[in-house]
Amino acid sequence: WFRKDENNAELPGGFMWPGYGDNSRVLAWIFDRCDGKDNYVDTPIGFMPKDGAINTDGLPEYYKKTLPEITKVDKEGWLKEVKDIRENHYPKFGKHLPKELSDCLDDLEKRLNKA
Repeated sequence: WFRKDENNAELPGGFMWPGYGDNSRVLAWIFDRCDGKDNYVDTPIGFMPKDGAINTDGLPEYYKKTLPEITKVDKEGWLKEVKDIRENHYPKFGKHLPKELSDCLDDLEKRLNKA
């Protein structure tokens, strides 16, 4: 949600999502999902909004155009992040890192590699 598109001068500050009060649109999607609404797709990183599931009424057109890119799962980017967490972040905790965190990261990596 805090990604920038430096190639699009149309976007205020280059941000691909307006943020602030418009984040309530994402929260509304989350609440609907928690209420059992069929508004998601299952991805290797978890549930993501279906096309049209986030209310974009009243948003400038450029935010409507960037939403698919924001919600897209970048498999290679996520795998790079998993590697970085495993090699550069988790070692800082040594033996104090809960095993469950490593297990979750392993599970995420497996799901990404299956996709």
